[in-house]
Amino acid sequence: MADTLVTYCVVHQPRRLLLPARTIPAGTKPSNMAPFLFDDPMNRRYFEKVARWCYYPAIDMFLDMMDAGFKLGLGFSVSFLWQLRKWDRKLANRFRRLVAHPHCEPVGVDPYHAFSFAFDIRLFQEEMARGKAYVEEFFDKEIRVTDTTEMVLNNEIYYALAQAGYTATMLDGRPWVMEWREPTRLYSHAGKNLKIFCRHHELSDDVGYRFSNIGWSGYPLTADTYARLIRETWGRMVFLGWDFETFGEHHNVDTGIFDFMRRLVDELTAQGVEMLLPSEAVERHGSDVPDLPLPEFGTTWAGSGGLEFFLGNASQQAILRLMASTLNKARLTRRNDLLDLALWLLQSDNLHLIQWAGRTGSEAEVSAYFTPDEWWALGGDRILFEQQNVYKNFIRAMDAFA
Repeated sequence: MADTLVTYCVVHQPRRLLLPARTIPAGTKPSNMAPFLFDDPMNRRYFEKVARWCYYPAIDMFLDMMDAGFKLGLGFSVSFLWQLRKWDRKLANRFRRLVAHPHCEPVGVDPYHAFSFAFDIRLFQEEMARGKAYVEEFFDKEIRVTDTTEMVLNNEIYYALAQAGYTATMLDGRPWVMEWREPTRLYSHAGKNLKIFCRHHELSDDVGYRFSNIGWSGYPLTADTYARLIRETWGRMVFLGWDFETFGEHHNVDTGIFDFMRRLVDELTAQGVEMLLPSEAVERHGSDVPDLPLPEFGTTWAGSGGLEFFLGNASQQAILRLMASTLNKARLTRRNDLLDLALWLLQSDNLHLIQWAGRTGSEAEVSAYFTPDEWWALGGDRILFEQQNVYKNFIRAMDAFA
């Protein structure tokens, strides 16, 4: 029976593309290209909406929970922090207060929530180091444990993170990865010191996805039931992972999600479950870590747990190829400002937001939900066409600098 719990959330907002695509006029300086690529007025509207319904009330909720003994690992994309600094300094201070709490630990993530690992593993290492330094400066707290974009992990990503000196990383504990193993302990790979947290897929998704689903057999989920399920899970440690936007955005206040979470702390205590920060769990459970074979194909917490969620249709594959061309062309220019724009264009969201193309079912519905309303006015086929044009226009605009 599990007697310890580690909880982790990631905070991210993408820098969404400007559709329909706009040609970048000849002679445009790199410093003036962003408005032709990204729809920041739309991004601000989405940011402010999520801040109102999720970020402000969820911060208050977690602060109350931490005062009562709850502990939380928290990852921030630089994409989110850039928008936070730009559009809501008051909220930035609220997040600083949250992370400053002794029961909160910052966790490293890819700065732009990007697919850099798919193109250049050294670039991935550099970007992870850059994101780590940015978040440490922003919150004045050290990062020792890291996540990756959409919790993607495979063999070479693990080695890249091990070389970077982190103490632990994360993967989604899907049966096809774990096989006969349970996700309720720390693992390592090939004798390396880098520990692996395995997200408990079912228990995490009970809150992250199913909580407000009235057709779910477990509905309504109560705090005492959830605490009991955690306690009765085989093993020593349960690791839960959620989007921060779960609270107020994915499940709005009317679903009872905030009341559920506030009650959870007392219910966990009553069940004898001790809450730990990620680094505390490494210290507690890190002396006995069996080997976990890692796949060459990445596992992720998105969709059914494989990279086909991001690469499973022809439109996604076309964007991935354009991402590679964008990155390669930016490197040929030897200009850091153009490379930075290219890295923004590597955001995984640009693959996630077209997952619905040619598909049906719950995963396609989730992808369509996150696709901006402003894009849907173009129609599905035009979205796919114009998204590709954003990349093509930027690649051609770099001709003058290559």
